[in-house]
Order: sequence, then C-alpha cells, then structure tokens
Amino acid sequence: MQKALLAVDRFSTFIGKTFAWTAVGLTLLISWEVFSRYVLNKPHAWVLDAQIMLYGTLFMTAGAYTLSKNGHVRGDVLYGFFKPRTQAAIDLVLYAVFFLPGIVALTWAGWQFAQESLAIREQTFSADALPLYPFKFIIPLSGAILLLQGLVEIVRCVICLRQGQWPSRDEDVEEVDVDKLKEMVHVKDVDIDALDRPLPPAQRQEGA
Repeated sequence: MQKALLAVDRFSTFIGKTFAWTAVGLTLLISWEVFSRYVLNKPHAWVLDAQIMLYGTLFMTAGAYTLSKNGHVRGDVLYGFFKPRTQAAIDLVLYAVFFLPGIVALTWAGWQFAQESLAIREQTFSADALPLYPFKFIIPLSGAILLLQGLVEIVRCVICLRQGQWPSRDEDVEEVDVDKLKEMVHVKDVDIDALDRPLPPAQRQEGA
C-alpha cells in the first residue's frame, strides 16, 4: 500500500514539475512581447491570450503536486496542536464533504466544456485568434490528477486513524530546519544572543 501511495506522489510531482516549465515559457514570451511592443513598435494581439492560457495551465497542474507535498494552506494555529488521529479525522471529514464533491464536479464539468470546445474548434476573441480547445482539456486533466492525489490523501487519513501516526510521503523541497542548521555550524542560542548585546565600552574603544 505504501508503495502505491508513494507512486502516486511521484506521479503528481512529475506532472507538477513538467508543467512548471510553462513559467519559463511565460517569462520568455512576456520579455519578447515587451521588446517587440516598445522597441520595435510591433505589438501582437494574441500574446495576452497566450499568457492567460499558459498561466492557467501552470496554476491548474500545480494542484496535485502541492497536495502531494501537503503544501496547501490550512489553519495550523489550532490544527498543529491536535494529535495525528484528530488531524486525520478532521481531514477525512473535509475531504468527504468539500474536496470530493468539488473536484468530481470540476473534472466532470471540465470534460464537458472541453468536448464542446473541441466540437466547435473554439478560438480566442483577439484579432489574432488562437485555438482555445487544447487548453480546455487542461481542466479535466488537472481535475483527474488532483482527484487521484486526493484519494491517496484519504487513504493516508484512514491509515493514520488506525496506526496513530501519519504515513510517510514522497519528499521534495524541504523547509530549513533551524535547529539542525545550528548543529551543523556549531552555533548555540547563547552565541546568537551575544551578537544582539552591545559591546562593553572597553571593547568599543579597542575596536576603534
């Protein structure tokens, strides 16, 4: 079971990191358009639509990746003080009441929108129209991947309720562990406090 959970984590990570390259594309596209518009005096009407679609793609595909890393915003002020079983119970209720209905609706409705867009070969409304229907399929794709990752998180909640502790997840970017960093550089809290205290007058004169 743990291998299956971690496999889904890695899949969500792969999707998130792959589509993260759209940020590079956005940067290059905007930089080129600014140069073309203000230096060459040659703006392009389709660039704004392309920017919106690329950003939408980046935003949508990051959902499952963020969920796999437990990176979505939560009320940690109270949640962090609860025992793992209490946390798992709260998460399980929230997944059942809010997450599953919302993501299922997003995936289903997104698939319908994408199919309709493909049927009419939908385009943007700018003077230089771009095909819109390929990007409409990002909605059900992202919804399906997010739903898969959500099911994994639900399984984790059930495991935590049974075992009393959270199962491990695939690691990626970690926050800085300040205490571990202090140990590595051999710095103690008293040393840090000493830096904040003003020097005695005698040492000031010597330094001068």
